[in-house]
Amino acid sequence: MIRSFYNIAWFLRIAWVLARHKALFLLENTNVAPVLTFLLRIVSASSPDRPGERLATALEKLGPTFIKLGQALSTRADLVGDEVAQDLARLQDKLPNFPYEVALAIIKEEFDRPVDELFQSIDPQPVAAASIAQVHQAVTIEGKKVAIKLLRPGIENIFARDIQLFLWLAKLIEKRVPYSRRLKPVEVINIFAQTVRMEMDLRFEAAAASELKENCIHDKGFYVPEIDWQRTSKRVLTLEWVDGIPIIDKEALTAAGHDLEKIARQLAVSFFNQAYRDGFFHADMHPGNLFVNSNGDIVVIDFGIMGRLDKQTRLYVAEILHGFLIRDYRKVAKVHFDAGYVPKHQSIDNFAQACRSIGEPIIGLPVAQISIARLLMQLFKITEDFEMETQPQLLLLQKTMMLVEGVGSVLDPNVNMWKLAEPWIEAWAVRNLGPEAKLINAAKAFVSALADLPEILQRLGKN
Repeated sequence: MIRSFYNIAWFLRIAWVLARHKALFLLENTNVAPVLTFLLRIVSASSPDRPGERLATALEKLGPTFIKLGQALSTRADLVGDEVAQDLARLQDKLPNFPYEVALAIIKEEFDRPVDELFQSIDPQPVAAASIAQVHQAVTIEGKKVAIKLLRPGIENIFARDIQLFLWLAKLIEKRVPYSRRLKPVEVINIFAQTVRMEMDLRFEAAAASELKENCIHDKGFYVPEIDWQRTSKRVLTLEWVDGIPIIDKEALTAAGHDLEKIARQLAVSFFNQAYRDGFFHADMHPGNLFVNSNGDIVVIDFGIMGRLDKQTRLYVAEILHGFLIRDYRKVAKVHFDAGYVPKHQSIDNFAQACRSIGEPIIGLPVAQISIARLLMQLFKITEDFEMETQPQLLLLQKTMMLVEGVGSVLDPNVNMWKLAEPWIEAWAVRNLGPEAKLINAAKAFVSALADLPEILQRLGKN
């Protein structure tokens, strides 16, 4: 009962903040409290800003959890629309820094040792202060320059409190808006909660960075900083400090003698290596997380948001894209049905026709004007009409593709990074989609089935 009263009170505050920033459309679209939103609409003035911009401002006012939620919604154009999703993607994850003395106290408490036994020096002024953590430059006792990421004090309690509210609202939406169930609002919040919980333990971020580094250790032109595990704990992450030029600072990159087209190619290939070769990719590759070091290598930071694709999903995505490229729309449709993305009772012919409506407009366009990320986004929108259930891992992949394409176009507007990566993609397709690859996969499946045969026969004998 107390929790319900708290949720209602907190919900009223959210509604008031949304009204003040002319962003009530978020509540109106969910139909959660129509009378309340109608009354607040009366006192809500008009604004020249776009709805997504107004919503982003309101979420910043509501605090860290809402900022993170807004960033998560930026990957869900199916929920909030394309324009709002794009505006939320620019949501500023910046908060005032907490005091240096508090930072020192966190380090001492986490390692149960005096700070000067771990670090020679720590810069009192943080280089970044976001909703969950802030980062300081430091030098270890051994003389190595590092970055220290520290969780904000009390942030776990704030997120736990707010996520309870989000779940309450999601259940209310599913109950009041039947068509929303296909979008799985409760599952969306549960996934968001799981992601945030992992971000609250910096050992998980360290593990993600370590896994990515291990996967990419032999990849030329891409570098992941080394984790200092001895100075990493639940609330403290220490990793190698890497000097570099921001990847979108074209003037500085050119002045340093770097080849912008080469960097764009490296970015494309590194993304395909991560997503399709390894099935584990950095899912927050915005310009603020990408730098170029003196060797011309792309350096990536901030490993709080990572994506995973199992091999079967990677094969499905590859076959979908391949179907579009060869204009075999029935193949694209069949992949969706085989994967279980579209329910069997839907018409495969009608779905193939819908896919054609996406693919044909790009036929004949100059290569530089073709965006794989936008093609996928249009595909996901059309699938709504065919009851395709939300696939969070594919939405994260599409969002990351959009970020990577955007960075590539900044480096050189005339270069299509997917075309640059084409030789790699073709080689991958031969290995994974060709007849030989399918024969090998079939053989593996057969061997696996043989291994299970004795147990199956034993169960049948008992019956």
